[in-house]
Amino acid sequence: RLSDTLPPFCVQDFMKTFMFLFVITWLVVTIHSDEDYYKLLGISREASTREVRQAFKKLALTMHPDKNPNDETAHEKFLKINRAYEVLKDEDLRKKYDKYGEKGLQDDQQGGRYESWNYYRYDFGIYDDDPEVITLDRGDFDAAVNSGEVWFVNFYYPRCSHCHELAPTWREFAKEMDGVVRIGAVNCGDNSRLCRSKGVSSYPSLLVFRAGVNPEKYYGDRSKRSLTQFAMQFVTSKVSELWQGNIFTEIEQAFASRVGWLITFCCSDSCWNGSVVRVCDVSLQDGLVKVGWIDCTMHTDLCGSFDVTSSTTALFPPDSSLTQEGSVLVTCPFSWSTLDAREIYLQVLQHMPDLETLTKNSFEDKLAHHRWLVSFVFGGNSAAVHEYKKLGALLRDAHIQVGKVDCLSEAQLCASLYIQKPCVAVFKGLGIHDFEIHHGKDALYNIVAFAKESVSAHVTTLRPENFPRDEKVPWLVDFFAPWCPPCRALLPELRKASIQLHGQMKFGTLDCTIHQGLCSMYNINAYPTTVVFNKSSVHEYEGHHSADGILEFVQDLANPVVVTLTPETFQELVRRRKHAETWVVDFYAPWCGPCQALLPEWRRLARMLSGLINVGTVDCQKHHSFCQSESVRTLHCHCSHRRPDFTHYLPRASVDLSPEDFRRKVLEGQEHWVLDFYAPWCGPCQHFAPEFEVLARMLKGTVRAGKVDCQAHYQTCQSAGITAYPTVRFYPYLGTTRVSATLPPPPHTHTHTHTHSLLTLIYTHSCFSLSHSRSEDMERVYLSLVFKRV
Repeated sequence: RLSDTLPPFCVQDFMKTFMFLFVITWLVVTIHSDEDYYKLLGISREASTREVRQAFKKLALTMHPDKNPNDETAHEKFLKINRAYEVLKDEDLRKKYDKYGEKGLQDDQQGGRYESWNYYRYDFGIYDDDPEVITLDRGDFDAAVNSGEVWFVNFYYPRCSHCHELAPTWREFAKEMDGVVRIGAVNCGDNSRLCRSKGVSSYPSLLVFRAGVNPEKYYGDRSKRSLTQFAMQFVTSKVSELWQGNIFTEIEQAFASRVGWLITFCCSDSCWNGSVVRVCDVSLQDGLVKVGWIDCTMHTDLCGSFDVTSSTTALFPPDSSLTQEGSVLVTCPFSWSTLDAREIYLQVLQHMPDLETLTKNSFEDKLAHHRWLVSFVFGGNSAAVHEYKKLGALLRDAHIQVGKVDCLSEAQLCASLYIQKPCVAVFKGLGIHDFEIHHGKDALYNIVAFAKESVSAHVTTLRPENFPRDEKVPWLVDFFAPWCPPCRALLPELRKASIQLHGQMKFGTLDCTIHQGLCSMYNINAYPTTVVFNKSSVHEYEGHHSADGILEFVQDLANPVVVTLTPETFQELVRRRKHAETWVVDFYAPWCGPCQALLPEWRRLARMLSGLINVGTVDCQKHHSFCQSESVRTLHCHCSHRRPDFTHYLPRASVDLSPEDFRRKVLEGQEHWVLDFYAPWCGPCQHFAPEFEVLARMLKGTVRAGKVDCQAHYQTCQSAGITAYPTVRFYPYLGTTRVSATLPPPPHTHTHTHTHSLLTLIYTHSCFSLSHSRSEDMERVYLSLVFKRV
């Protein structure tokens, strides 16, 4: 025996060493046993949602068990890549995985089911491989449709047969509209929340989006011709007819404004067949040049003065002269049958004036009092740089000037701003230190949307020189990496939140790929990490990637709903609580990933049950001995971090109604009622019951809540027109119209959105019948729930 050969203190030391080595070995094995989801799908950590979907589809078609019937391991292998896909396509789950690994996801059961091989072959991501159709996800949809361009978007569902029937036509239509109208597609299987927010309830739904205007739905037949006719009515560009009496005046006026002309000389009747193409030209050139045409069959002498003998398209650059030979025309001698509007567009771009060049000497003066979008380049003339010439016209109405800085010749200027690679930044008219760098797509529509959002928002790119230290005003700092898709998805939400909280809090972003030392100083080891610095206090945000989530977090900091407990306050508030008080306490540790993931749900629970249950937290890293004394051995690393349900601890807020109660209290009474018609054998009814209790408590004092058992009181339910369970019906007082809403089976996650839908229903149909004070109460409850909504 070991104790026979070693003295007692040696045995103790040996056992300590042994246990230490065992724990280290266990940790190493545990860490390395985690699957690398990125490697499983064969993608980089920078992969977009579309690239994640494309990679998974490619693997699914070869690794699916249907295709490997003799491989006993095929099912397990496919479950692994399916799990990786389900996590990486979801922004919130991807953030948790990037930060905590698989342990941060252990209570999330996604990825356990998969479809047949045919689904991945025919139904999965219908337009992912089509270059003309732009697949939009939740992260880039708003930027696209608010860019100022016209978008025609196809909201589809992978299993929808009508969606598949439309697909070939939609692809051809996209080719026809290239450069005229942006053609997009949204996969509502992957973006159900986005589709619901746009009112999409059937598939395919085709909607036209224009900035500042309500979307317009297309109801016509789904032929390419009808789709084109519908789309073209939203193209407002003008084609001017030119002749001897106006051509020279028009050209000179345009030149004075540094705008050129693109003129088509029509020398035959076949020219008139290109009317749609001429409008395409206008849309492509919109803002770069004016577009016109001349009928050379009627104005032979005018066309002859330009040496035009056959139909052609010519560019008059703004720096050309009508009187100087050889400086006027850059011709595009295409026949109408082979005319490529895109090719004309590229030629126009090449001859347009370049962006204004800013230097170290002019930079500060130019940006002191005007808003600028600046393209930082490192030499070269890429196609993207040529496209940027159009930005001045697209941002003119937003009063944003456009320029460029060549970092090869202005290395010192770029270094002072920590610009290390080509990028675009918006300077907000407050000097050279208040700017924001664009980290989204290089597409022109994305840059335009970013510029317009950025000048209205209050987000600043941080550097060591302006990083907040001991500031009087609280700062929200987003530590991020540009290659991280969840980081990029969070940035527009930060802008929205900064507008809502302007004057209360400042917002900044810090690129940890550039400022590694500063990020290390604050122990940042995963992206995005969002932190609120409030004087000496530091609070990390663990909520959803949304402006509402950020506002909710800040509200909690200002008015905490969760009580932070110490051993002393635990004794005073919890142990010595009043007889009628109930406390729910979360014992957690800051290093525990799932514990951190639970915190926003814990705060949401506290708000929902405010006044009914007291909610607190104890930091078991700080108060280790106390947690042990309370028999806390295992933290939430092994518990569910979904929103807990404590409704069974509380007395019911709803009441059971008999047929007599229904007639006397609801139909003939003088109160507002919301009723849940259910059957005891109905699974969705049982699942919904806690949600209805939450609703009942939130409406307490404003609307009464009742339940009717349709198995026991079948006649009552039949006379009320109830045909499905559960059905929720609102009965407002004063003889107003009865409103019904039949609930589908609740989804597996976020079931409290049913409560939000019901409250919206009640609010919409009751405000007119409430007294002034009660209407205010209803609005307060409604808005508070919308604020809390995930």
